[in-house]
Amino acid sequence: MATEGMVRQQMLHRLYAEHHGWLNGWLRRQLGCNQRAADLAQDTFVRVMTKDQDMGAIREPRAYLHTIAKGLLINHWRRRQIEQAYLDALALQPEPVAPSPESQALIVETLLQVDAMLAQLPAKVRSAFLMSQLQGMTYAAIAIELGVSARMVKKYMAQAMLHCLLLVAED
Repeated sequence: MATEGMVRQQMLHRLYAEHHGWLNGWLRRQLGCNQRAADLAQDTFVRVMTKDQDMGAIREPRAYLHTIAKGLLINHWRRRQIEQAYLDALALQPEPVAPSPESQALIVETLLQVDAMLAQLPAKVRSAFLMSQLQGMTYAAIAIELGVSARMVKKYMAQAMLHCLLLVAED
């Protein structure tokens, strides 16, 4: 008698066998890179495997896999965009100031964590925080830019700072 785990494993195997080639081809067309497409296709199936979901409930397997793969693809592009922005800024620095490759990797990872944290904030809170911290704008200038009161900008900043403190406390 087959156990529930064995049935799930068989369904996963079947899903992989029937749709891996299609998914890999779609990702290859999106990325223009065979290796990265293969990695993201594999990551997609790993996500499916780690989800606690009834495999029999998947009615449109390609749509389901496409949704997961698209999210991974967006994350990939976002990461590349952040890395490229950092490398562009680094290229403007004189050679002796340039950090070591290990430091560069840590900085990129930190930037990705900051980006993920900012993505959790509501749009106006995130905008107010970035205008204040990166552009050095006053609360009054931010209020004009966002079309809100200076008091609301203070609330946005407090919300952003609290969010940062809570994330630091988690680590």
